[in-house]
Amino acid sequence: MAGWRRAVELAMSGEEIATLTTLSRSRTELASRVSRAQMLLAYRENPSFCAVGQRLGVHHQTVQRCVERALVDGPMAALDDRPRPGKEPTITPEAKAWLVSLACDKAKDHGYPHELWTTRLLARHAREHGPGAGHVCLANLVQGTMCKILGQENIKPHKVRYYLENRDAEFEQKMAEVLCVYREVEVLKKAAAKGKRRGKPVTIVSCDEKPGIQAIATTAPDLPPKPGVHATFARDHEYKRHGTLSLLAGIDLLTGQVHALVKDRHRSREFIELLRLIDATYPPNTAIKLILDNHSAHISRETRAWLATRPAGRFEFTFTPKHGSWLNLIEGFFSKFARSVLRHIRVASKHERKERIMAGIDDVNRHPVIHRWSYKLAEAA
Repeated sequence: MAGWRRAVELAMSGEEIATLTTLSRSRTELASRVSRAQMLLAYRENPSFCAVGQRLGVHHQTVQRCVERALVDGPMAALDDRPRPGKEPTITPEAKAWLVSLACDKAKDHGYPHELWTTRLLARHAREHGPGAGHVCLANLVQGTMCKILGQENIKPHKVRYYLENRDAEFEQKMAEVLCVYREVEVLKKAAAKGKRRGKPVTIVSCDEKPGIQAIATTAPDLPPKPGVHATFARDHEYKRHGTLSLLAGIDLLTGQVHALVKDRHRSREFIELLRLIDATYPPNTAIKLILDNHSAHISRETRAWLATRPAGRFEFTFTPKHGSWLNLIEGFFSKFARSVLRHIRVASKHERKERIMAGIDDVNRHPVIHRWSYKLAEAA
């Protein structure tokens, strides 16, 4: 005759009891962990396997195994499942390596019209061609298993991540030249603050174009917000296009003054018109240094011919390197202007769009902001 099961004493610290109590009430933890935490707490109050099993609706042997494991490994370790050997993998390491190598190719290289693999297409290709490549275990490969294999290697063949190749061999040198101009801006500001004047007056202007500004009209009136009903303006999805405009602008890095034109295009003749505007703004004896990108209008024969008509030393161009337009301070101004002024504008015509843009420029010039470059400025040679 079997003997009676004897109750064993389960000792737990106050911290362990608090943790188990929190787990036993959790709605987000695994159900198995919550159930085992409840078993251990209930057994601590009433050390009877049968009583705890009846109270929680589980078999008394389940409670016994949980308590005995808590005695050996500790209460917190008893909450998790023991590691199990599991089923032997049917997909060999060689087959996985072949599948990963296949995923690193493009789908079009294997005769498909797709540029890249989709996970479903890749799994189908592996099922059809894996056995012929000596991997019979891939004959029944499913999409989910294939995704797990690729996930282990952190391979995502259905996605594209863009990068920018450095195509300017003189990038560092040109960047240093731009940063030297920004350092000169700081020197001029400090000299102006101290009331010092050195030689020929100099001003520094950051120039660029913002093309493709759309002139869009609404097809129905905007509906205003209503307290307690609609929190935002409501706008019909339909719209009408009136074309696009280009904003040509230069911002004085010493005063924050913005010189701007709004044109239908941004060719050499429009850029020369902006240069004329800047030229007329400053006294004849002032040297004007411009920071520009490599747009064709900035270096065209027409632009060079116009510059040749100006006095020597009047204009001096400093070009940002290719793919380095982020070095031009006016890009920050364009970003802010687009977010604060251009965003959500609806107009009845391109002419109205021009007027709204120039009104925004006038508003900026009423309260000019002096932009300042600080990144890597100390490294400028």
